[in-house]
Amino acid sequence: MSYLDISRIARRAGVSVLIAGSVLGVASATAATPKKPSSGGAAMQATIRTAGTLQKPSTASRLGRRVLRNGLHGQDVTILQGYLTIAGFPTSVDGSFGPQTAASVAAFKTAHSMTPANGVAGPSFVQALRQAISSYTSDTAAGTATINPDGTATAPAGAPAAVQAMINSANQIIDTSYCVGGGHGKWKSNCYDCSGAVSFALHGAGLLSSSEDSSDLESYGAPGPGKWVSVYGDPGHAFIVIAGIAFDTANYGGPNIPSGDGPRWRSNPLGNLADGGHYVVRHPPGL
Repeated sequence: MSYLDISRIARRAGVSVLIAGSVLGVASATAATPKKPSSGGAAMQATIRTAGTLQKPSTASRLGRRVLRNGLHGQDVTILQGYLTIAGFPTSVDGSFGPQTAASVAAFKTAHSMTPANGVAGPSFVQALRQAISSYTSDTAAGTATINPDGTATAPAGAPAAVQAMINSANQIIDTSYCVGGGHGKWKSNCYDCSGAVSFALHGAGLLSSSEDSSDLESYGAPGPGKWVSVYGDPGHAFIVIAGIAFDTANYGGPNIPSGDGPRWRSNPLGNLADGGHYVVRHPPGL
């Protein structure tokens, strides 16, 4: 059984993929070098406050109330990890400040010429991180896609043709089930895995010629969240956010319509960040 299979099973069971990874002795990936995307991610920045464990709107304001360092836990740690991920430093969003979070903080400081470049998140660091996040929010998508009673989604008025095509493509497979490798041998299948479903949606808009696994999607397109489309990938899972809603084989924020375990539309675009994954955020250029 591969790491992908085990991590997938762990996530289905509600166990953090980091736990599965630690059992296998898989090391955390190195924080990526940040690059400002060609379009903003205002929708992503706004909804990070309610993603997964971030249910209270006041959570974001808690960041900066104390100096964060290795060994601490809490919602301020969770929002820190979410912001680091959006800013280009993939960090597990699990609310626990460990060595990997410290490494991301240190990498952010190094990239922004902050001293000392250690893993402590103090006031000056939080200010710089907020400024970095703000640079992604200058361009906001007009409207959010609607999830219909039958489980299909409808693009908002004014959405680019490519966004409409992606949504229409994803709608074609919302009644399929989950299977490892589904959607990779052939586009049309009765079951899809996470990356197969993401690839299918992108392919429907002419943005991907052949399917990619979740690791491949970590380098898809351009870095950072997009205005209309954001692809989230780590070695064990992938999902895509299109016009403010997620298309995902993991049920973080439902609705799960039709019922089942295949790819479905989810109203919480960033709920899946709460699974403890180590996501790289990418987007199709121009979207």
